[in-house]
Parts: sequence; structure tokens; C-alpha cells
Amino acid sequence: MTVHSQGAVTSAPQDAPPKSAGLPQTPAPATGPGPRPPRGGGKSLPTGWLPYLLVAPAVLALATLLLYPLIKNVILSLQDINKVEFIQRKYPFAGFDNYTELLGDADFWTVVVRSFAFTLANVALIMVLGSLIGILLNRLGKKMRLVLSMALVMAWAMPIVASVQVFRWLFDEQFGVMNWVMRTAGFSGYEQHNWMETGLSTMVIVTILVVWGSIPFVALNMYAGLTTVGAELYEAARMDGANGWQTFWKIVFPNLKPFFLITTFLEVIWVFKAFTQVYAMNKGGPDRASEILPVFAYVEGQSQAHYGLAAAISVLTIVILVVVMSFYFRLILKQEEEQ
Repeated sequence: MTVHSQGAVTSAPQDAPPKSAGLPQTPAPATGPGPRPPRGGGKSLPTGWLPYLLVAPAVLALATLLLYPLIKNVILSLQDINKVEFIQRKYPFAGFDNYTELLGDADFWTVVVRSFAFTLANVALIMVLGSLIGILLNRLGKKMRLVLSMALVMAWAMPIVASVQVFRWLFDEQFGVMNWVMRTAGFSGYEQHNWMETGLSTMVIVTILVVWGSIPFVALNMYAGLTTVGAELYEAARMDGANGWQTFWKIVFPNLKPFFLITTFLEVIWVFKAFTQVYAMNKGGPDRASEILPVFAYVEGQSQAHYGLAAAISVLTIVILVVVMSFYFRLILKQEEEQ
């Protein structure tokens, strides 16, 4: 009971806990502020949507730059559009006539065989020479390694059209360096020798150009891969009496097998679709004897004005490349599963 000064009697609050004598009071657990609602009163997006939102701009860009032109190209390949139809803006539907004409054309299959031979020769030379130069980089001293690396980077960074012009000058019929070298070495018949007289000789020159421009990528990546191989492995191979080839086959290749698979995969794609080097060197000549599939499609479309046929050639080129690389891609996936 509590007596106020005015004489009123009041009772103590009923919700107040009784005090126990001699027992410490346990404080109530402190509770922090609850989660704040999102600003603006909106609901937050589910967590699973965030990766898709981050990838969406790249997907839209690829769809705009790659998917849409590809679809338009497929549609064009199903139409019979030549110069007259193009001027009159008529697009008659031809179905699979363009594909039937190509698959029955001996010239098309000649270009296909030439494209595969060109790709095989270039990729083999690029991988072998690039790997050897990469091994050389790993064994050189610091100064010589820097000099060679700078030379490789400059060769790699040189624009393709500029490098083609340099090679055209080297093999020029009248002022070419190669004719001067052959005459100086005592060979006859090189006063005004035309190195691009045949399709085979033109393809050889283009192969030298492509290999020269592609070696730096393989060599520098090979050197980077070799730095990851432990020195104790080389020391163990040396103690076992292994020679250089055995060391490469037993030590280097197993450790860098993913590098060889991926690099070969990329080189096949890049060489198979090489257009600038072949066309800028001799425009696929002489007499279209040095054309590969991308150049063949361009000449049919731009020079011959067979736009529907050229689109069909490009679609078949993509299909052929996808079929060929599917087997190689399966090999890469199998290698990853084994690891």
C-alpha cells in the first residue's frame, strides 16, 4: 500500500515482478532492430535472378551482333537473289536449291578440300614451331628472353593488311627480295620470277604469312605454361637419364596437355576462317585457284552477285566447322573429366 500526501491510497502495479532478496536480477536479452524494409516500399528480387541479370547485357549484345545476322543469313540462303533481284528488291523463295547446287558442284568440294589441307598444314606448323620457340624462351637468359619476347609481340601486333603488303613486296616479281636472294645464291631463272603464278605457290606464301603471324600466340602461351612445371620434375628426369625428347614427352606434354588441346582448338578455328590473308594476298587467284571457303563465299557474293548462293556457302562453312570441332570439343571435355 502506498499513501500519497493527499491521503489517497493506491496499490502497487500488478505487473511489476517481485523482488527476491539476495538474488541477482537477470537482464532481459537485448534485441536489435528488425530488418529494414527495402527503400521505396518495393520487394527485393529473388537471389536466383541476380546471375541472370548480370549476364543479360552480354547476352543481348551477342544476340544483336551475332544471332540476328546469322538468322538473316540463313533466310538469305533460302532465297534466289542475284543482281537483278537485288536491284528490283525482289526476294523469291528458292528453298534448298542453293544448297543442292553447291553440294553437286565439283568446284565447291575442291575448295572444301583445299580449306582442310590449308588448315591442317598451318595448324601443324604453328603448333610445332610455336612450341619449340616457347621452349627456347624458357631456356634463354633474362635479356635474350626479353628481346625475343618483344620481337614476338611486335610480329603478333602487326596489322594483317600491313603484313600482307610486306610479304607481297618480299615476293614481288620485279623488286622482290626473294628473287634477289635466289639470284645471289646462284640460282637461274629468278630475274622476274612470279611467285604467285600458280594457286599452290600462292597458298605456300599465304601459309608462311599465317604461320609467322600466329607463332607468337602459341610461343608466349607455351612459355607461360612451362613456368608452371616444377623444376624438380626436370631434375628427376635428368637424374633418370632422359634426353630432351623424353623429357618433353614424359614431363612437359602431360602437364601441359590442356594447353595443347585448347590452343589447337583455337588455331583450327582461326585458320579455317582466315579471310584477310588469302584475299589481300592475291584475291583468291590466279583463276580462283587459292580460294578457301570464306574467300569463295565472298567472291560469289560480291564479285559474281550470287547473294543467295554466297549465304548458303557461309552457312555450310559454319556447319562444317561445327561438325569438325564437335569431335575435338568432346576430346577436351573428356580430358577435363579425367582430371
